[in-house]
Amino acid sequence: MLLADHVIFIDAEAMVLDKPAGLPVDTPKRGGDSLEQRLDELRFGFKRPPTPMHRLDQDTSGCLLLARHPAARAKYQQAFESGSVQKVYLAVVAGVPEAEEGLIDLPLGKKSSAEAGWRMVGDAAGKPARTAWRRLAVRDGRSLVEFRPLTGRTHQIRVHAREGLGHGILGDRVYGVPGGPMLLHASRLVVPRGGKPPIDVTAPLPRHWGEWAALLGTEVPAVSESSGEGGAPAPEVPVSAGTTQDDEA
Repeated sequence: MLLADHVIFIDAEAMVLDKPAGLPVDTPKRGGDSLEQRLDELRFGFKRPPTPMHRLDQDTSGCLLLARHPAARAKYQQAFESGSVQKVYLAVVAGVPEAEEGLIDLPLGKKSSAEAGWRMVGDAAGKPARTAWRRLAVRDGRSLVEFRPLTGRTHQIRVHAREGLGHGILGDRVYGVPGGPMLLHASRLVVPRGGKPPIDVTAPLPRHWGEWAALLGTEVPAVSESSGEGGAPAPEVPVSAGTTQDDEA
Protein backbone atom coordinates (compact mmCIF):
# COMPACT_ATOMS: atom_id res chain seq x y z
CA MET A 1 0.00 0.00 0.00
CA LEU A 2 1.45 3.35 -1.07
CA LEU A 3 0.17 6.20 1.07
CA ALA A 4 0.79 8.64 -1.80
CA ASP A 5 -2.03 6.91 -3.68
CA HIS A 6 -4.43 7.88 -0.87
CA VAL A 7 -3.85 11.64 -0.99
CA ILE A 8 -7.07 13.39 -2.05
CA PHE A 9 -5.97 17.01 -1.52
CA ILE A 10 -2.57 18.68 -1.46
CA ASP A 11 -1.11 22.14 -1.73
CA ALA A 12 1.86 23.98 -0.23
CA GLU A 13 0.50 24.00 3.34
CA ALA A 14 -1.79 20.99 3.74
CA MET A 15 -2.84 17.61 2.51
CA VAL A 16 -5.81 15.38 3.19
CA LEU A 17 -5.24 11.65 3.26
CA ASP A 18 -7.99 9.10 2.67
CA LYS A 19 -6.74 6.94 5.52
CA PRO A 20 -7.25 3.22 4.87
CA ALA A 21 -9.16 1.21 7.45
CA GLY A 22 -6.78 -0.91 9.51
CA LEU A 23 -3.93 1.62 9.57
CA PRO A 24 -3.45 3.30 12.98
CA VAL A 25 -2.35 6.93 13.05
CA ASP A 26 0.01 6.43 16.01
CA THR A 27 2.30 3.44 16.39
CA PRO A 28 0.61 0.83 18.62
CA LYS A 29 2.33 -0.12 21.87
CA ARG A 30 2.59 -3.67 20.56
CA GLY A 31 4.37 -2.39 17.44
CA GLY A 32 3.39 -2.80 13.83
CA ASP A 33 2.59 -0.55 10.89
CA SER A 34 1.26 2.97 11.39
CA LEU A 35 0.89 6.29 9.64
CA GLU A 36 3.38 7.77 12.09
CA GLN A 37 6.08 5.42 10.83
CA ARG A 38 5.37 6.23 7.18
CA LEU A 39 5.11 10.02 7.17
CA ASP A 40 8.32 10.28 5.13
CA GLU A 41 6.36 8.82 2.21
CA LEU A 42 4.27 12.00 2.23
CA ARG A 43 7.02 14.63 2.01
CA PHE A 44 6.51 15.28 -1.73
CA GLY A 45 9.74 17.26 -1.92
CA PHE A 46 9.46 19.04 1.43
CA LYS A 47 12.30 18.76 3.96
CA ARG A 48 9.91 17.93 6.80
CA PRO A 49 7.30 15.19 6.84
CA PRO A 50 3.72 16.41 7.37
CA THR A 51 2.03 16.39 10.78
CA PRO A 52 -1.39 14.77 11.38
CA MET A 53 -3.71 17.41 12.88
CA HIS A 54 -6.24 14.98 14.34
CA ARG A 55 -6.76 11.25 14.65
CA LEU A 56 -8.99 8.51 13.32
CA ASP A 57 -9.28 5.15 15.03
CA GLN A 58 -7.41 2.28 13.41
CA ASP A 59 -10.53 0.72 11.87
CA THR A 60 -12.03 4.05 10.69
CA SER A 61 -11.33 5.11 7.12
CA GLY A 62 -11.50 8.51 5.46
CA CYS A 63 -10.42 12.13 5.61
CA LEU A 64 -7.37 12.96 7.73
CA LEU A 65 -5.80 16.44 7.65
CA LEU A 66 -2.02 16.88 7.75
CA ALA A 67 -0.06 20.15 7.95
CA ARG A 68 3.01 20.45 5.77
CA HIS A 69 4.97 23.05 7.76
CA PRO A 70 4.96 24.63 11.27
CA ALA A 71 3.02 27.79 10.31
CA ALA A 72 0.25 25.69 8.79
CA ARG A 73 0.25 23.45 11.83
CA ALA A 74 -0.32 26.44 14.13
CA LYS A 75 -3.14 27.74 11.93
CA TYR A 76 -4.96 24.40 11.82
CA GLN A 77 -4.43 23.85 15.52
CA GLN A 78 -6.30 27.10 16.11
CA ALA A 79 -9.05 26.07 13.70
CA PHE A 80 -9.63 22.82 15.59
CA GLU A 81 -9.55 24.50 18.98
CA SER A 82 -12.06 27.15 17.87
CA GLY A 83 -14.47 24.48 16.62
CA SER A 84 -14.49 25.78 13.04
CA VAL A 85 -13.36 22.52 11.40
CA GLN A 86 -16.39 20.57 10.18
CA LYS A 87 -16.50 16.79 9.78
CA VAL A 88 -19.09 14.45 8.32
CA TYR A 89 -19.04 10.71 9.00
CA LEU A 90 -21.04 7.86 7.52
CA ALA A 91 -21.80 4.69 9.48
CA VAL A 92 -24.00 1.63 9.23
CA VAL A 93 -25.76 0.79 12.49
CA ALA A 94 -27.52 -2.40 13.56
CA GLY A 95 -31.10 -1.19 13.82
CA VAL A 96 -33.45 1.53 12.64
CA PRO A 97 -33.68 4.81 14.56
CA GLU A 98 -37.30 5.86 15.06
CA ALA A 99 -36.66 9.47 14.09
CA GLU A 100 -35.14 10.62 10.82
CA GLU A 101 -32.67 13.00 12.46
CA GLY A 102 -31.70 14.41 15.80
CA LEU A 103 -29.04 15.65 18.19
CA ILE A 104 -27.26 13.39 20.69
CA ASP A 105 -26.19 15.37 23.76
CA LEU A 106 -24.41 12.86 25.96
CA PRO A 107 -21.31 13.72 28.04
CA LEU A 108 -18.54 11.13 27.94
CA GLY A 109 -16.08 9.82 30.48
CA LYS A 110 -13.44 7.11 30.58
CA LYS A 111 -14.14 3.83 32.39
CA SER A 112 -11.33 1.41 33.19
CA SER A 113 -11.17 -2.10 34.58
CA ALA A 114 -8.42 -4.69 34.95
CA GLU A 115 -10.44 -7.21 32.95
CA ALA A 116 -11.68 -5.13 30.01
CA GLY A 117 -9.18 -2.29 29.89
CA TRP A 118 -10.61 1.17 29.19
CA ARG A 119 -13.47 2.50 27.14
CA MET A 120 -15.56 5.64 26.89
CA VAL A 121 -19.06 5.67 28.37
CA GLY A 122 -21.93 8.07 28.81
CA ASP A 123 -21.24 9.96 32.03
CA ALA A 124 -23.18 12.96 33.34
CA ALA A 125 -20.00 14.12 35.04
CA GLY A 126 -17.91 13.66 31.90
CA LYS A 127 -16.88 16.08 29.17
CA PRO A 128 -19.68 17.60 27.03
CA ALA A 129 -20.20 15.72 23.76
CA ARG A 130 -22.75 16.52 21.05
CA THR A 131 -23.37 14.84 17.70
CA ALA A 132 -25.95 15.74 15.04
CA TRP A 133 -27.24 12.81 12.98
CA ARG A 134 -29.67 11.91 10.23
CA ARG A 135 -30.84 8.62 8.79
CA LEU A 136 -30.01 8.27 5.10
CA ALA A 137 -31.23 4.79 4.20
CA VAL A 138 -32.59 1.55 5.67
CA ARG A 139 -32.01 -1.99 4.43
CA ASP A 140 -32.63 -5.36 6.10
CA GLY A 141 -33.07 -3.86 9.54
CA ARG A 142 -29.88 -1.82 9.32
CA SER A 143 -29.46 1.89 8.75
CA LEU A 144 -27.00 4.14 6.99
CA VAL A 145 -26.53 7.19 9.22
CA GLU A 146 -24.72 10.47 8.75
CA PHE A 147 -23.01 11.80 11.89
CA ARG A 148 -21.71 15.36 12.35
CA PRO A 149 -19.74 15.70 15.59
CA LEU A 150 -20.08 19.13 17.16
CA THR A 151 -17.41 18.31 19.73
CA GLY A 152 -14.38 16.05 19.40
CA ARG A 153 -14.27 13.58 22.26
CA THR A 154 -12.46 10.26 22.11
CA HIS A 155 -14.65 7.59 20.44
CA GLN A 156 -17.53 10.07 20.44
CA ILE A 157 -19.37 8.79 17.38
CA ARG A 158 -19.01 5.14 18.32
CA VAL A 159 -20.33 5.70 21.86
CA HIS A 160 -23.08 8.07 20.74
CA ALA A 161 -24.27 5.55 18.17
CA ARG A 162 -24.55 2.86 20.84
CA GLU A 163 -25.73 4.79 23.88
CA GLY A 164 -27.31 7.88 22.35
CA LEU A 165 -28.90 6.50 19.21
CA GLY A 166 -29.43 3.04 20.67
CA HIS A 167 -27.84 1.20 17.74
CA GLY A 168 -24.16 0.19 17.61
CA ILE A 169 -22.02 0.44 14.48
CA LEU A 170 -21.48 -2.73 12.45
CA GLY A 171 -17.97 -4.14 12.87
CA ASP A 172 -17.25 -2.12 16.02
CA ARG A 173 -15.70 -4.69 18.35
CA VAL A 174 -15.86 -2.46 21.43
CA TYR A 175 -19.06 -0.42 21.26
CA GLY A 176 -21.07 -1.95 18.48
CA VAL A 177 -21.64 -5.25 16.68
CA PRO A 178 -18.48 -7.35 16.17
CA GLY A 179 -17.89 -9.22 12.94
CA GLY A 180 -16.38 -7.95 9.71
CA PRO A 181 -14.77 -4.55 9.08
CA MET A 182 -16.11 -1.54 10.96
CA LEU A 183 -18.46 0.50 8.79
CA LEU A 184 -17.45 3.96 9.94
CA HIS A 185 -16.00 6.40 7.42
CA ALA A 186 -14.83 10.01 7.73
CA SER A 187 -16.60 11.11 4.58
CA ARG A 188 -16.15 14.87 4.39
CA LEU A 189 -13.79 17.44 5.88
CA VAL A 190 -14.13 21.23 5.68
CA VAL A 191 -11.27 23.35 7.03
CA PRO A 192 -11.36 27.19 6.98
CA ARG A 193 -8.16 28.95 5.91
CA GLY A 194 -8.62 32.65 6.54
CA GLY A 195 -8.29 34.57 3.29
CA LYS A 196 -8.01 31.40 1.21
CA PRO A 197 -10.92 29.20 0.12
CA PRO A 198 -11.55 26.40 2.61
CA ILE A 199 -10.33 22.88 2.11
CA ASP A 200 -13.51 20.95 1.28
CA VAL A 201 -12.98 17.33 0.29
CA THR A 202 -14.88 14.06 0.33
CA ALA A 203 -13.33 10.61 0.59
CA PRO A 204 -15.10 7.86 -1.41
CA LEU A 205 -16.50 4.91 0.49
CA PRO A 206 -14.11 1.93 0.66
CA ARG A 207 -14.86 -1.19 -1.34
CA HIS A 208 -15.74 -3.20 1.75
CA TRP A 209 -18.88 -1.07 2.13
CA GLY A 210 -20.28 -3.03 -0.80
CA GLU A 211 -24.03 -2.57 -1.23
CA TRP A 212 -24.10 0.51 0.99
CA ALA A 213 -21.76 2.35 -1.36
CA ALA A 214 -23.91 1.30 -4.29
CA LEU A 215 -27.04 2.39 -2.45
CA LEU A 216 -25.75 5.91 -1.98
CA GLY A 217 -24.66 6.20 -5.60
CA THR A 218 -24.36 9.80 -6.71
CA GLU A 219 -25.67 11.05 -3.36
CA VAL A 220 -22.10 11.01 -2.08
CA PRO A 221 -20.59 14.38 -3.12
CA ALA A 222 -17.55 14.12 -5.35
CA VAL A 223 -14.08 15.10 -4.15
CA SER A 224 -13.35 18.75 -4.85
CA GLU A 225 -11.92 19.20 -8.34
CA SER A 226 -9.75 22.04 -7.12
CA SER A 227 -6.03 21.81 -7.84
CA GLY A 228 -5.21 22.84 -4.31
CA GLU A 229 -7.12 25.97 -3.39
CA GLY A 230 -10.13 24.50 -1.63
CA GLY A 231 -13.55 23.60 -2.98
CA ALA A 232 -17.22 24.37 -2.49
CA PRO A 233 -18.42 26.68 0.29
CA ALA A 234 -18.55 25.11 3.73
CA PRO A 235 -21.87 23.52 4.65
CA GLU A 236 -23.91 25.31 7.30
CA VAL A 237 -23.31 22.99 10.23
CA PRO A 238 -23.44 24.31 13.79
CA VAL A 239 -20.23 23.85 15.73
CA SER A 240 -19.23 24.49 19.30
CA ALA A 241 -16.11 26.13 20.64
CA GLY A 242 -13.63 23.87 22.31
CA THR A 243 -13.58 21.10 19.69
CA THR A 244 -10.49 19.03 20.31
CA GLN A 245 -8.36 16.80 18.13
CA ASP A 246 -9.30 13.50 19.78
CA ASP A 247 -10.08 10.42 17.71
CA GLU A 248 -13.86 10.83 17.95
CA ALA A 249 -14.31 8.15 15.33
